[in-house]
Amino acid sequence: MTGAVVTPYTVPAGLMDTLQVTVLILVAAGATAVVLTRRLVRQVLVLSVYGIMLAVLFLTFQAPDVTLSALTVGAVALPIVLLLAISKTRKKEE
Repeated sequence: MTGAVVTPYTVPAGLMDTLQVTVLILVAAGATAVVLTRRLVRQVLVLSVYGIMLAVLFLTFQAPDVTLSALTVGAVALPIVLLLAISKTRKKEE
């Protein structure tokens, strides 16, 4: 029977735990900021920053493939689509 493969951290385990908890707190604060922002364009920009924070969170939990996906979708593609939708709806309102 073979055991699980353990990849050692490049930093001490206690420091890594502290980093993960810190990033989790920042992500929670970022999610709160997204919800509390009322102006649409600002909310999309805050959402983009939140997507970057999520990517950093996934990186601290050693998931590089999910990190790249989160950067692509959460920090780039989704904000662009939302900004385009906002601009299209504002033109129709005027």
